[in-house]
Amino acid sequence: MTLQQLRYLIAIANSGSISAAAHELYVSQSSLSVAVRDIERECGITIFERSNRGITLTTEGLELLGYARQIIEQADLMDARYAANAKPVSQKLAVSSQHYAFVTEAFLEFVEEYEGEGYAFSLSETRTAEIIEDVRDFRSDVGVLYLSSFNEAVLTRAFEDANLSFTSLFTARPHVFLGEHHPLADRDRLHIEELAAYPRYTFEQGNTNSFFYAEEPFAELPHEKRIMIRDRGTLSNLLAHHSGFTVSTGVLSSEMQSGIVAIPLKTDEVMTVGYIVHDERQLSALALSYIEKLKLFIERFQLATVL
Repeated sequence: MTLQQLRYLIAIANSGSISAAAHELYVSQSSLSVAVRDIERECGITIFERSNRGITLTTEGLELLGYARQIIEQADLMDARYAANAKPVSQKLAVSSQHYAFVTEAFLEFVEEYEGEGYAFSLSETRTAEIIEDVRDFRSDVGVLYLSSFNEAVLTRAFEDANLSFTSLFTARPHVFLGEHHPLADRDRLHIEELAAYPRYTFEQGNTNSFFYAEEPFAELPHEKRIMIRDRGTLSNLLAHHSGFTVSTGVLSSEMQSGIVAIPLKTDEVMTVGYIVHDERQLSALALSYIEKLKLFIERFQLATVL
């Protein structure tokens, strides 16, 4: 099969129909149909189920689509890197992370102090599985996430399978984040059971919706009211203006300083926040410099959460 055929396959899956994909790509429907048949014949599977209501991916088709997306993403990255007329970028740094303010703050300081020419820096706050995939596939130099007694065995196995190594940055007791006017906001400490009546805010994890991949400790415990979010800005607004809560390290970000409090949780659980890197990749001077920024930022904010 060819890259073009895989691009056709992805376009059809995204559009939901061959006719819509053909219109988007400015090619004939017959060309797309032939491409699908050729891939099906080569792989020995049926990719789409066809009905009067349109087409849907089969289980085998969904699996193939995942591989196709990965191949096309890598091909596009290679094209961008080695395009004949592309101006080479001398300095690169890519970071993927769970939703931690200190990661963003350190990144901003790193960017502000860097004076080199010809660089490409990126920071992605994303899902746990995607952090592992980004570092595994060399899309990111560094990935930042946390381990606990609950998720450590599963994530460590995932790191090993992806040829990654984890290094601790700091350990912290879980804290409950609440709005300053929350009924529990004046408490010195809280127990997880005291939060049962209030909505819990959690970062959604997409298709890898496993409690082991959750960003919040105790996500595996049943809770009747859950609100899934994808960014810290939404989280801050929910915490400041509504009666819900989330659980994290207790390190407040700049946008959380006003109207939000962090209260220690009564637990023996410990969060170990650290970074992952690929075992086969030697970290660049820029990556090492950013990691030092992380460490300095953590030292600067020696809060009660840090053990």
